[in-house]
Amino acid sequence: MREGDVPVAGSNGIIGYHDVATPISPCITIGRSGNVGTPYIYDKCWAHNTVLYVDDYKGNNPLYLYYLLKTIPLAAFGGGSAVPTLNRNHIHPIEIKHCSTLATQQHIAAILGALDDKIELNRRINANLEEQAIALFKEWFLKNCDVNCRKGHLADVVQIWDALRKPLSGQERDKMQKIYPYYGAAALMDYVDDYLFDGIYLLVGEDGTVIDDRGFPVLQYVWGKFWVNNHAHVLTGTNGFSTESLYILLGLTKVKAIVTGAVQPKINQANLKNIPIDIPPVELLKEYEAIIRPIFAKIRSNREENRRLATLRDALLPKLMRGEIMVV
Repeated sequence: MREGDVPVAGSNGIIGYHDVATPISPCITIGRSGNVGTPYIYDKCWAHNTVLYVDDYKGNNPLYLYYLLKTIPLAAFGGGSAVPTLNRNHIHPIEIKHCSTLATQQHIAAILGALDDKIELNRRINANLEEQAIALFKEWFLKNCDVNCRKGHLADVVQIWDALRKPLSGQERDKMQKIYPYYGAAALMDYVDDYLFDGIYLLVGEDGTVIDDRGFPVLQYVWGKFWVNNHAHVLTGTNGFSTESLYILLGLTKVKAIVTGAVQPKINQANLKNIPIDIPPVELLKEYEAIIRPIFAKIRSNREENRRLATLRDALLPKLMRGEIMVV
């Protein structure tokens, strides 16, 4: 990204940056292919051809309209049999009921916007905290690995808990109360009424989405009570490595060479355990752990707060839009 460039908004969010003279500002986009019907809002952006964008707010508050759009199942109004699509002809006929008073729109936008602003602030703080832990790991263990480290394999520093995993079908999950997170290869997929794990763990994609476009593994740093299906390896650190140190190590390790499967990419357990690594002395790892332990405690705290804030926002959103909660 160069100074002065503006983001290019695609159907799944920012897909790049472009130096354009007249970006759309403010910019509400709606996915027209790919992530169909999902709205985003930006201070300014350049709209990619995979999105629709609002170019006339007709005197309404843009942030209010963005939240209003989030209450409408836009994808249900789209078309396309093989590839879902959405265009303005699908959207324009949709009947809506909304607040016509600009002052009330601004109050509603301020309430919901404040929650999203706090969520974004916590996200940025966490990104910065993680960068600090990564920078320190690089300085201590990568730049001086010939002096401080010995050669080994990932199997030397991990415990693998894959035997405890259990997949659940969508039909099974639909019958369950939504209490505990249910994780897949790359993301949180659902919530279920029981759990398999309780603690701090690292999930590594086993099949499906297993690496990013740079060849690094898809990782999920998770904690608390949760369930994992059979598409993600479940790891904790050992022999001086905490789960957090393991997360940093694997986040800096390219694994494209161990991915198998022509149709369905896969990282099998044997190949995962055989990844060559440099292993730092235990005493040096203990010093590193003492520094990053409070960093990751803060990361977990911020993410927990974001979950609570998102739950509150999602509960308030339809009530505010329907006028069930009065704002002054």
